[in-house]
Amino acid sequence: MTVAYHWRGEFDNLDVNALHAEGFGHPLREVDWWRRLNRYSLGWVCARDGEDLVGFVNVAWDGGVHAFLLDTLVAVAARRAGVGTGIVAVVVRQARAAGCEWLHVDFEEHLRPFYLEACGFGPTPAGLIALGP
Repeated sequence: MTVAYHWRGEFDNLDVNALHAEGFGHPLREVDWWRRLNRYSLGWVCARDGEDLVGFVNVAWDGGVHAFLLDTLVAVAARRAGVGTGIVAVVVRQARAAGCEWLHVDFEEHLRPFYLEACGFGPTPAGLIALGP
């Protein structure tokens, strides 16, 4: 596998929707990711193996010094090959270049080794209120 990483790379909504459904285990949805990300995000990273989208992350921000990783995704067939850490490394460089001083991420417990050990995030207390059903 030869993976190329593209900051603010072009993508097809169907590819991101399929990766999102696979990664989060929900039915395929029709989200207009291109419109959403261009309107609200600092950027995003597309990881491609040839033409195939094998990884993706959205980088939200506050317009100042805080950036946030959202929807970090790696295709099942590409996991454990360094794609996720490659995506995060691109985000770190680009967020720093944009003047961000902090990069935040929330994650489920089983992802702790990935984010804390493989990607270099430090643990921090945080809070969460579930607003959905």
